[in-house]
Amino acid sequence: MIAGAFFWGDEVKTKKIQNVIIVGGGTAGWNAASLLAKTLGKTINIKLIESDVIGIVGVGEATIPPIINFNNALGFDEADFIRETNGSIKLGIQFENWNRIGDSYMHAFGNIGKDFPFCSFHHFWVKSQQLGINSNFWDFCLNYQTAIKNKFAKLDMIPGTSLAGTSYAYHFDASLYAAYLRKYSEKNGVQRLEGIISHTNLDSETGFIQSVVMENGEIVSGDLFIDCSGFRGLLIEQALHTGYEDWTHWLPCDRAIAVPTTSTGEITPYTRSIAHKAGWQWRIPLQHRTGNGHVYCSRYIAVDEAEQTLLDHLDGEILAEPRVIPFQTGRRKLQWNRNCIAFGLASGFLEPLESTSIHLLQSGLLRLIKHFPNNGIAQSEIDEYNRQSKNEFEHIRDFIILHYRLNSRTDSQFWIDRQTMSIPDSLQHRIDLFQSAGKVFKEHEQLFAEVAWQQVMMGQGVMPRDYHPTADSISDDQLEGMLMDLKTLIDSTVDGFPSHSEFLASSSQASFRR
Repeated sequence: MIAGAFFWGDEVKTKKIQNVIIVGGGTAGWNAASLLAKTLGKTINIKLIESDVIGIVGVGEATIPPIINFNNALGFDEADFIRETNGSIKLGIQFENWNRIGDSYMHAFGNIGKDFPFCSFHHFWVKSQQLGINSNFWDFCLNYQTAIKNKFAKLDMIPGTSLAGTSYAYHFDASLYAAYLRKYSEKNGVQRLEGIISHTNLDSETGFIQSVVMENGEIVSGDLFIDCSGFRGLLIEQALHTGYEDWTHWLPCDRAIAVPTTSTGEITPYTRSIAHKAGWQWRIPLQHRTGNGHVYCSRYIAVDEAEQTLLDHLDGEILAEPRVIPFQTGRRKLQWNRNCIAFGLASGFLEPLESTSIHLLQSGLLRLIKHFPNNGIAQSEIDEYNRQSKNEFEHIRDFIILHYRLNSRTDSQFWIDRQTMSIPDSLQHRIDLFQSAGKVFKEHEQLFAEVAWQQVMMGQGVMPRDYHPTADSISDDQLEGMLMDLKTLIDSTVDGFPSHSEFLASSSQASFRR
């Protein structure tokens, strides 16, 4: 490969990347604009095209901890961010009725217990269960105990120990988040163009996108195009015909009904995911309202019944008409095709069960910055970007499928069918390994840590038959004493935390004082 060049067919062409065009606004577009402006704004020109006429999906209001690093990279002040987005703290996701009706467990962020060299804490806990020692796995989880008591404090380490403190993310209003990012982007030199794109011009020789044409006749040329146009994939699919890998045979839910309600009671610092007859319901508490939705499979339940199921399980006054959002789980066969890279819904869709939509967007953007072309686009760069994207999507896909596959419900055909469906070999291997020996491993750059897999596996009824021999290195009495000490330490730490509402109030006051 010639430095600063790309090969396409038999031709060698060189073109410095100077003009980046982002198609679509919303959460995806303005995230892309913000990060590009922050990292490369002095070397490239960035334009974002969006139309006030075209609506955005805008129901993604829950995140996971990596967003903290993304916000820090942009230099956001946390108190200001929470205030401007009506945000709240998220310590995990509580899953209700996912194994059997009446069951509940939490996928809590952060660590559980105390890890040992070559052996994680859950092996000691599994041994304790076999000995008949009475405890719950989440008794030793700082995040869980903080969440269920509606408390929160920023804590790096539990004082006087080497144990990690709280790990958290946010709930926020997606439309306010997009507005926050837009303000940041425009302040940092991003030019916004209002209007609708009528068609796309391709280079007849390379198939690269040369320009997009607005309805008013304006031609917007670029060297690199970012597709944030939502499900329709205006560039990545409609112009470049990239193709879509359908995953509905594993994740058959294909509709979501979303509706906001007034807030009632305390603002809980966790998301709720409540399984119903043919899908599940989200509940996301914000400062000014609660976000609700019902994700379901239209092959098992009619839209009217799905809507009524949601309305019957709301705990506040409805603030808007319920909105139905159709979707297809899967991913573009290429996230980067020629000189176009897709983000957000344009790149693919995994139902928001584990709040990974914004993470996939931001992770992809960070990957782009690492692979950003300079004097031309190299196919090797495209291939590596797509390889990493594929691995990331598939890892998260498997984790979401896990929740469905491990259910033990017999009350509806939807759940029975999920128990017997074929699953990816990669997931089956993980289940078999954990079931037999209690082991799970995180490979390089995968999102979910071992403790996340442990919580979902055991939360939905999979108890390992064996444990690591390191757990036999201490006596039974020492094991029971260690568990008692850990629980006491965590309980006393949580007792000293302020309430979640008090933390939010202090954040608001901190922003106001500035």
